[in-house]
This record gives sequence, structure tokens and C-alpha cells, in this order.
Amino acid sequence: MNHDKIGLVLGSGSARGWAHLGVLRALAEANIKIDLVVGTSIGALVGAIYAAGQIALLEEAALNMNWRRIVSFLDVVLPRSGLIDGKKIETFFRGHVQGTRFDDLRLPFAAVATDLRSGSPVVLKSGDLIEAVRASISIPGIFTPVISDGRVLVDGGLVEPVPVTVARNLGADRVIAVDISHAMKKQDPTKAREKNLAIKENAEKKQLSAWLDRFRHELNQKAESVHPALSKQIKIWRTDGITPSIYDVLGTSISIMEMRITESNFQIDPPDLLIRPLFDNFMFMDFHRAEEAIEAGYSATLVALDAWE
Repeated sequence: MNHDKIGLVLGSGSARGWAHLGVLRALAEANIKIDLVVGTSIGALVGAIYAAGQIALLEEAALNMNWRRIVSFLDVVLPRSGLIDGKKIETFFRGHVQGTRFDDLRLPFAAVATDLRSGSPVVLKSGDLIEAVRASISIPGIFTPVISDGRVLVDGGLVEPVPVTVARNLGADRVIAVDISHAMKKQDPTKAREKNLAIKENAEKKQLSAWLDRFRHELNQKAESVHPALSKQIKIWRTDGITPSIYDVLGTSISIMEMRITESNFQIDPPDLLIRPLFDNFMFMDFHRAEEAIEAGYSATLVALDAWE
């Protein structure tokens, strides 16, 4: 007797993407068999490693993530198309998959990117797995795009933050979707300020400050070689404790856009089961908070499954 083919869709959302690990853990405990996986951005990275059967290694790496490790991924460049080259993230990804092609995966998998020239979604499901995931996570302005087959590919979240329709087109009868672009929990501003102050006093944050100073210094040197005015502006950012980082500005702006797109897409093609984890004041670069994100994904999945047939 054939069972319904279940497709798992993992959405985009930067550091909140560690919640996908909690979702996968809860689904495994519920003995829900996943037949295919589709991911966008961070969802593509987690989804590819899950499809490769190496998700336990990724969870271990996520739980051991700290600011020093995060900053080590920031291979700064100053080209026309992005601040980070992405080679170090590629190296991280290669360390968590045994093969480098889609054919090497245990489960059918697809990554979604965006063709920057046409504005169309690009579903990557064959060929070079590393290149596909690298394209799907290429947040405009932060990561340099991937040039492939004459196309300029960037983050799939620009058009398909939670690609439900892609999963159906690939053969899924029922779709479980994880939306982390919406997942922000309102918080008392006073408590938020107190929590942020406590975090800033943390010794790990002091380490971050030193590493970021080095990062900004390197960026400033590169900028100075291009144009003195750009160098001057970066120096202002270095001394301004109020202005958010360029990562948070771009990341949060894209998250707002993704929320709107996701709502519109769900009106046309809603998933059969929607999982929306709740987060506590999660920022774009908070990859060191994996334990919280995993718990958010796990808890949200238990609640969603309880209401699902």
C-alpha cells in the first residue's frame, strides 16, 4: 500500500534557521517519514545536510558555535556585489556532507535560488550540491552572487522564502513547511533592554568586540584602497554604538520582505502542516544561540503535530 509522499520545506531566516534542527528532531521522534526536502537559504543548507544523513554532525557544530567561530566565516572582500566571499562557509558545508553532488544524497533534495536578472525562482536539484547551496544562501549585499550557466544567482528568499509549491511540483502529496521569517515573539521593551545589557557584559561579547574590530579594520583598509569617502563612512560606523550593523540592516529588511511574500504565497498554496517557531528577540547573526533556536523549533513542531491528523 502506497503512503502519501511527504515533502519537508525549510524556509529562510538566517540564524533562526537552527530551529530547523529542532523541527527535524521532533519529526523523527514522531516517526514521520520524510520523502523529499526543499530548502531556501539557511533552510537549503540544513536541508542538504539532512538529505545527506549528517544532521547530527550539524547539530553538534551549531551547539558549539560561538562568536569567534562566526566571525571566522566572514571572509571580507570589497567587490561590487557583496561584502563576504562565502568560501569559508563552503568549507564548513563540505565538512558536513560526504558527497558534493545531488546524486550523492540519501533523499531527493532541491535548493531554491533567485535569478537576479529575471527575478525568477531557480530550483536547483541536480549537479553541484555545494554551488546550489551557496547560491541559495547568497543574501544580496552580504554574499557575492553565484554565477552559474550564465545566470546571476542570489538568495531564494527574495521570491520563495518557504517554497511549498516547489515541493508539490517535485511530487509531494502533503507538505510540512517551516516558516521562520514570521517567528518573532513580542517582548517587553524594558526586559529586552535589560537582557541586551546583560548580553553585552558577557565575556563572549567582549571577544566578539575584539574580533569585529579586526574585521572592521580589514574592511576599512579595503575601502581606503577604493575610495577615501567610503573609508571615512566606515570609520563613523566603527565609533557609532547606535547604528545597527550592515548585516542586521540587510538581514532584517529582507526578513520583513519575506514575511509579506510568504503570506501572499500561502494564500495561493498553503502547506498541509505549518510550523512557525517563536523566538525571543533573535537577530540576523545570532548563530551562537543555537540551543534556543533548536528548542523553539522542537516545541513548535510538537504543538503543530498535536493538531495535525
